[in-house]
Amino acid sequence: MKKFMAEFKEFALKGNVMDMAIGVIIGAAFKAIIDALVDCIISPIIGCFIQGGFENWTVTIGKAELGLGAFIMAIVNFLIIALVLFVMLKTMNKMANLRKKPEEEAAPLTKKCPLCQSEIDIKAIKCPHCTGDIQ
Repeated sequence: MKKFMAEFKEFALKGNVMDMAIGVIIGAAFKAIIDALVDCIISPIIGCFIQGGFENWTVTIGKAELGLGAFIMAIVNFLIIALVLFVMLKTMNKMANLRKKPEEEAAPLTKKCPLCQSEIDIKAIKCPHCTGDIQ
């Protein structure tokens, strides 16, 4: 049991797990902000054009009542969150690329034999295919 607890502690305290937990918490807080934006600002603006308020807009099919307004507001929430995350991720990737140093090209490891055009090791002085001398 002690070994299990030690392994679990090592797993739980790894950087990736802690980063993910922090990301989930910040994501939940960010969702609350987006929900407030949609519920308090966007929905009332759209509701000005639809009589009776948009979030309460329903469609009745037989005995079923579909909350179409709430569904559309959920889609708006998703689109806003997706757009903001896309912009943030794009910005973060651009900043990460600015910090990277350009990698130097690796020196070639092979060369072509001038006699038979076979690819040989760069250090070779004799071609293993045609046995010609390489200068």
